[in-house]
Amino acid sequence: MDFIDYYKVLGLTKSATGKEVKSAYRKMARKYHPDLNPNNVEAEKKFKQINEANEVLSDPEKRKKYDQYGKDWQHAEEFEKAKAQQQSRQNSSQRAYNGAQGDDYSDFFESMFGGSGFGRQEREVKFRGQDFNAELRLSLTDVISAHKQTLTVNGKNIRIAIPAGIEDGQTIKIKGQGGTGSSGAPKGDLYITFSIQNNTTFKKVGANLYKTIDIPLTKAILGGEITVETLTGKVKLKVKPETQNGAQVKLKGKGFPVYKKDKQFGDLFITYNIKIPTNLTETQKELFKQLENSNLN
Repeated sequence: MDFIDYYKVLGLTKSATGKEVKSAYRKMARKYHPDLNPNNVEAEKKFKQINEANEVLSDPEKRKKYDQYGKDWQHAEEFEKAKAQQQSRQNSSQRAYNGAQGDDYSDFFESMFGGSGFGRQEREVKFRGQDFNAELRLSLTDVISAHKQTLTVNGKNIRIAIPAGIEDGQTIKIKGQGGTGSSGAPKGDLYITFSIQNNTTFKKVGANLYKTIDIPLTKAILGGEITVETLTGKVKLKVKPETQNGAQVKLKGKGFPVYKKDKQFGDLFITYNIKIPTNLTETQKELFKQLENSNLN
């Protein structure tokens, strides 16, 4: 595999901060996105490299391995383990192995498991493919029901099923949709983190929804029927006579779907805000005076 300088891909230096990595990735991903460059092979290749670069440099642990091992960063643990085993054999046989003293860990590992010289083994080393990470941005109304969506990850279109009730920040794994393994080893996995934006007028707490609505003073006193919005449409709600300001009612099952719980929903809580009338006519004011004089508490 040819070495790709991920810092150069994003137009950064090794001293770049995590914030700078994130900013550079977003800027270049927009520029080379396949949707903006249809049928452009070079743009598709560049977009894939940009995603690979972000995958590594945005993760502190992966970035540390990349800075030390370059293109072989994914095999850092194997290198260290193989190096320790080699040293152990050297000590037991009192034989020096000079080829492992350089900085080229790729050549060192090749000599350990495939090349000529001390420590040669007649077998092929296989490495599982790299895991990919992606972020999917959706609105709250996008996830009130299950649906399928096509994503573009590293230039590849992947169709996934999005369960109803997926939460903001939640991550799901798509098995076998990561990088290709070496020498027939299994592919890596794809991890998708969801960023859910609340595009509604409801406050969401878990699967429950909350909303404050205004009701006329007369409706609060005498009772009646009002229409309220829910995530799935309008419903009629009866207001009890003599309803107090701040009173709360629960609409059972009218909240957000519960993740992976078929036909289970949270509740919707409606809080009443009694609206005091303004711009009263003289006749209306007189009526209120009569109520006041009737010793109404």
